[in-house]
Amino acid sequence: MAWLQADPSGNYHISFRFGGRKFKRSLGTKKEHEATARRVRLEENIRLVEGGRLDLPPEADVPAFLLSDGKVFGRQRACSFLRLKELLEAFFDSLPDGNLEDTTIRGMQIHRRHLLRHLGENFAIQRLTIGDLQRYTNARSTEKAIRGRRVSASTIKKEIVTLRGVWNWAVDQGMIKGEFPKKGLRLPKVSEKPPFQTWAEIERQIVRCRLTEAQQAELWDSLFLTLPEIDELLDFVKQSARWPVVYPMFVFAAHTGARRSEMVRSEIDDFDFEGGTVLIREKKRVRGKLSTRRVPLSPLLVETMRQWFARHPGGRYTFCLDCRLPRAGKTREIGTPITRDEAHDHFKRTLAGSKWDKLRGWHVFRHSFCSNCAAKGIDQRIINAWVGHQTEEMVRRYRHLIPNQQQEAIRAVFGPTPIQ
Repeated sequence: MAWLQADPSGNYHISFRFGGRKFKRSLGTKKEHEATARRVRLEENIRLVEGGRLDLPPEADVPAFLLSDGKVFGRQRACSFLRLKELLEAFFDSLPDGNLEDTTIRGMQIHRRHLLRHLGENFAIQRLTIGDLQRYTNARSTEKAIRGRRVSASTIKKEIVTLRGVWNWAVDQGMIKGEFPKKGLRLPKVSEKPPFQTWAEIERQIVRCRLTEAQQAELWDSLFLTLPEIDELLDFVKQSARWPVVYPMFVFAAHTGARRSEMVRSEIDDFDFEGGTVLIREKKRVRGKLSTRRVPLSPLLVETMRQWFARHPGGRYTFCLDCRLPRAGKTREIGTPITRDEAHDHFKRTLAGSKWDKLRGWHVFRHSFCSNCAAKGIDQRIINAWVGHQTEEMVRRYRHLIPNQQQEAIRAVFGPTPIQ
């Protein structure tokens, strides 16, 4: 009748169905026994309402009414008194399952914590002004982020965008009124990310410039692997991977440019060996839609996936572990797909202690796929079709790799370089 879920921060949410509708509400606790007790009380109150022993007023907020034993039933609509904490809780509780990527929700939850920390849980959201946003921006820009760096302008912008999205949702719900007061907000200048570089280029910079560990880490974030390096890495993984599923995952990521989330959503029927393509299931390209794209299959990927499917443990998902493997003290059901966190864990464990342990995650293959396609002179429109949506900023980071095109363009204007 009702069920509990814990978000990435450990806070429990309760979901239930009542009157043909699904409801979800934060319980404001990380303690399982407290969350369980509230679930039991809510289920009892549902039975009381259905049995006619407890009257549900027509204007009542159903979750608030049932969780309070019928003591709270008015909807929170008083604009000037709506607190920021209440608004954020209502917004996240309203998100339908599968509406956003898990990574997107996790990022928004991080933004939520910073907004509450600086603006305050009891901040009257309707009274938000451009001055409040500017003070928030100024305070965040002085704080330290990972590797000792200042919080970047792009990070602050994303936090403001999250708040604006919550604001616009609240306006649609009739909880607040007016436009989001962002006009005139001044953000710190954004530092452009370095272009994608080869392993050798990065190592030369580290030696030449005597960079700090933080600066070195930032450079390794811009790494793309050349085709020979990808082949060497895949050979290493084939010999070192602990589980049979790991090597096919590495080949799939390296030869399609798929994101980690797209990899874990992949299904066996997505592979069309006769047509020579694989279907990639997207969530990011079209807002509010589950879109797809097709990528041609390389010979290595065809060979690898045929061998993997011959020993696949079962189920419709492409990448899953054997059901006999322990998972949180239990055995997994047949066909349970590998999770994002499991995929990251296998990535790090497989490469740990080797020359490849500088690689931070699966996204290096996406960068490498785009960069190697550009270096081979593949039309940018084709690259975009294979990897899905790309920002202009991302394209700029590997555009310098496109061979001869820039030289041909400048010669078309000024003529060929004279022979010495």
